[in-house]
Amino acid sequence: MTHPLDNPVLASLAGAHAGLALTGGRAARYPADVSPFCALPDQPDAAAWADAARLVRPGEAVAFPGQLSGPRGNPPPGWELDWLGEGVQLVATALAAKPDDEAVLLGPADVPDMLRLTELTKPGPFLPRTIEMGRYLGIRRDGQLVAMAGERLRPPGWTEISAVCTDPAWRGHGLASRLTRAVAAGIAARGDTPFLHAIAANTTAIRLYEELGFTWRRDVTFPVLRLTDAAPVG
Repeated sequence: MTHPLDNPVLASLAGAHAGLALTGGRAARYPADVSPFCALPDQPDAAAWADAARLVRPGEAVAFPGQLSGPRGNPPPGWELDWLGEGVQLVATALAAKPDDEAVLLGPADVPDMLRLTELTKPGPFLPRTIEMGRYLGIRRDGQLVAMAGERLRPPGWTEISAVCTDPAWRGHGLASRLTRAVAAGIAARGDTPFLHAIAANTTAIRLYEELGFTWRRDVTFPVLRLTDAAPVG
């Protein structure tokens, strides 16, 4: 039996996020306006990749975290590699989670501000319905959303902290750390353990998370593949 964090996208879509899942055969994905993540079983065969192709539009790019390895990603027939990121998976081992009085719960009405902030700061994919994946908190100054963090993947017993970002004009005030702890407090309250992913080259962010009490668990790849017209569909 594999660990839930070994294939967290599939574990989330089969569990807490089943209501968001689009499934076909052994493949599953989120709606295109929720997340670009698509999931396959461990060590997928040609039939599993064909199942995924039936869930994706020709020309659409989707991400398969952890599904490919090697410097070129080795995409299967019918898929083109758009981008391959090298990242790390970190788990909370000594994180002092605590609520923050200034953090406010963000909802659908806040999505335009959240999209503006994530477009400015590039914390990772954030789309019009990403907020449906979990609970998001933000800090506003003079009415403007200047920092936020929230929940993304939810494999059994775990919740990913994601979209941690701060407007460049407000960096250096500890807002990201405060929001990470506040989101973690909500995760811990329902009995889950926080984890997160970071691009390996972003050593500044990784160092911050380690200082907060996260520990490296494993390296992970983030391949973004584009479906071609030649993809086998079974």
